[in-house]
Amino acid sequence: MTQPFLIGDQMTGGYGRGPDILHGCTIAVNPGEIAVIVGPNGAGKSTAMKALFGMLDVRSGQVLLDGQDISALSPQDRVRQGMGFVPQVNNIFPSMSVEENLEMGAFIRTDDISGTMEQVYTLFPILKDKRRQAAGELSGGQRQQVAVGRALMTKPKVLMLDEPTAGVSPIVMDELFDRIIEVARTGLPVLMVEQNARQALEIADRAYVLVQGANAHTGTGKELLADPEVRRSFLGG
Repeated sequence: MTQPFLIGDQMTGGYGRGPDILHGCTIAVNPGEIAVIVGPNGAGKSTAMKALFGMLDVRSGQVLLDGQDISALSPQDRVRQGMGFVPQVNNIFPSMSVEENLEMGAFIRTDDISGTMEQVYTLFPILKDKRRQAAGELSGGQRQQVAVGRALMTKPKVLMLDEPTAGVSPIVMDELFDRIIEVARTGLPVLMVEQNARQALEIADRAYVLVQGANAHTGTGKELLADPEVRRSFLGG
């Protein structure tokens, strides 16, 4: 079996000198796939994402990106290696305009960013309409579009989203998921942590249910939606 494009393999670790939160957890995603991490509150979903991004100590296991071991790299260096990460909160500069937020996303680039900017505006037309407006004045769903757009401005090799639909309405959630599917169709691997498990599994090519920092169930979204134990334990029957 070929190595996944991004894999956190058998990750065990936690924050600082605290106890382990992850226990041999494995998460992977390939080009063109949407992989989702779901599970109950406190299961270690966001922690797994942060471990992949280098925001906590992985005491055993490793993180590989495109075959390269990046376990020792800082988050900043992982961005330079091609990781685009959108945290759940504080993911925009509210006093800056939409366009300035997108320009900030391209801070590591030295080439012409106008083509990528146009791609972001094509994906999120509302952002083009509001490009001169302060990002903090936008609705919750529009702010999430700015955050995702900013990550795309780095021209990442993989896009990582921590609860992209947190706090938005069901209609906005559906729209965001549609845009995420469009991103994946360009060939970019998308990995996301999502609280809305049923909806996330419906669009997932690959899915992981975490319980207490460990893999409880792994499969395609459809497989996990059809799994009686997953339905009973995590999807309300």
